[in-house]
Amino acid sequence: MNEVALFNLGPIVQLLLLALLLGLGPVSWVWLKNRNALVPQRVRQLTLLTLFLTFDLILFGSFTRLTDSGLGCPDWPGCYGHASPLGAHEAIASAQAAMPTGPVTFSKAWIEMIHRYLAMTVGVLILTLAVFSWRAERSLWGWPTLTLIWVCVQGAFGALTVTMKLFPAIVSLHLLGGMLLAVLLTIQLVRQNHSPWTQARKPIPTSLYLLMLATVLVLVLQILLGAWVSSNYAVLACNTYPQCQGSWWPEMNFDKAFELWRPLGMDGQQQALPFQALTAIHMVHRWHAVVAAILLVLVATAWIKQGLRRQGWGLVALLVLQFITGISNAVLGWPMLAALMHTGAAVSMLILLTWTLATTQAQNAHRIAATFSRPML
Repeated sequence: MNEVALFNLGPIVQLLLLALLLGLGPVSWVWLKNRNALVPQRVRQLTLLTLFLTFDLILFGSFTRLTDSGLGCPDWPGCYGHASPLGAHEAIASAQAAMPTGPVTFSKAWIEMIHRYLAMTVGVLILTLAVFSWRAERSLWGWPTLTLIWVCVQGAFGALTVTMKLFPAIVSLHLLGGMLLAVLLTIQLVRQNHSPWTQARKPIPTSLYLLMLATVLVLVLQILLGAWVSSNYAVLACNTYPQCQGSWWPEMNFDKAFELWRPLGMDGQQQALPFQALTAIHMVHRWHAVVAAILLVLVATAWIKQGLRRQGWGLVALLVLQFITGISNAVLGWPMLAALMHTGAAVSMLILLTWTLATTQAQNAHRIAATFSRPML
């Protein structure tokens, strides 16, 4: 690969202008489509579209990783100092001639840059939503501002993903950060749909509310473990199910598996990561999936009993999809469609849990709040 400066801000002006142009399209479309609606309704539709594009961004990020396109443009924010692979044609051709299968090829460069363009579009839309919240009442500032801050953090993780050459810890945190972005946008959407905030929330048993919170935490950990599997390319360490390598307890190296700060394919001593470590990474993800599945089934059952039938059956359907695609990834050799659906189902479950948490409250929440707000004698 040609030597190239990892950070090259030369095309930053062109990229910023392109980001504004790309963001202008969705904003104009929402405003024209809802031309007869009030501004809060337009903002709600724009938030929904931003959440949809964020979901797409997460899936396209997975596609970028699955096609080994993460270093398709080995510098940041542009491609060999240009705003698109078109300007970098000679550099890409030279790199591809030296290594025909990558990491730099014309197709991989375009995949990587399209991922960045989509990320820039989402960033502009989130900035637009924050500006509208700042112009509205002060009580609405919090979540949009937090989302804007977090999308900037995500941009930094995106830069580090490239400049640190797909460091597994950075790649995993970047994926988890995308999930958190979807969570923050979901909360914004709920707040826009339910006003005033506390009065519109459905009361549910406190035990169920706490179970939902615990399930979200377990699901986030499971997503992080899945990201660790993917970023270390450990999916194919086990190509059978439920056994791995013909054994219930294959040879594993847990110390190397969860040595977090190390380059891709290497351990902390710059030695090749042993296959037993990849096996351990894969198996921990499988074992923790059982815990997550049990909690999700309990939550779905409780939702159905509480009259939240649509949410309950939706969660069941997503869990079944996760189970099928998870097995398919192992036994079918990590097919692209199954891998993307596995990621999509995980995001969808997190969004569904967040939405239901945000639209419900523990039955004694008002009583607890009143107790703490009562003046001390």
